Amino acid sequence: MGSYLRPASMDEALSALDALPRTVLAGGTDIYPARVGRVMDDDVLDISGLPDLRTITVADGVCRIPAQATWSDLLRHDLPPAFDGVKAAARAVGGIQIQNRGTICGNVCNASPAGDGMPNLMALAAHVELRSTTSRREVPIDEFVEGNRRTSRRPDELVTGLLIRLPPGEVRSTFRKLGSRAYLVISIAMVAALVELGADGHIMAARIVVGACSEVPLRIPAAEARLLGRVPARGLAAEIQATDLAHLTPIDDVRATAAYRREAALVLVRRAVADLAG
Repeated sequence: MGSYLRPASMDEALSALDALPRTVLAGGTDIYPARVGRVMDDDVLDISGLPDLRTITVADGVCRIPAQATWSDLLRHDLPPAFDGVKAAARAVGGIQIQNRGTICGNVCNASPAGDGMPNLMALAAHVELRSTTSRREVPIDEFVEGNRRTSRRPDELVTGLLIRLPPGEVRSTFRKLGSRAYLVISIAMVAALVELGADGHIMAARIVVGACSEVPLRIPAAEARLLGRVPARGLAAEIQATDLAHLTPIDDVRATAAYRREAALVLVRRAVADLAG
């Protein structure tokens, strides 16, 4: 059996990770299901006793989502329209019980290709905040997740939060998910999209991210480029082409074939672009 530690301070937690690599436990909604049917012999660091890691804050143009903030916490917080997409994803994460326990940072650290939070956090250009006994660093989220269940977190580091710099001006965001049913299901394909509008109402920046269709969520630069300088309108959706998504690498599995995923992703991107017309 592995050891279990529930530290009461950040210094104690970081010292424990410095001394021994441990499995970090927050909400537990990913850790426990992955170990059904076998003894959990990990050395565990339970961060649920650490203070000041639950409250979402917005200050000086930066939103901070700390390590213990749950999906339900996010839904209860009054956030600007840039967060509409990630809030829609929060409503699609499991049932109410999972939303109450599962943490947003945990969803990122789990690094599942079908993690509902990742495409939205990439669209928001989130940074992952990591701390150790000797350092603190911020890593862009698309660099933090390196592959299926793989991240750039060092064994002595703890993810302490996500940092999102709020874009100036008007921002619109959306999220589209396809599963075998409407709720309580793992995604077959999903899309997050966000646009920043200039004072003249034209799109000055766009980020479109497809999840569950590659080992990691991927932006769709060709589709983004089609939106730049344009006024948001539903007709823009028809301009998105299948070739724009050619770099996706979907797989065949029990939920869908690769071909179906590719077609579904195109439909979802077009619907997301139509959503942004307002």
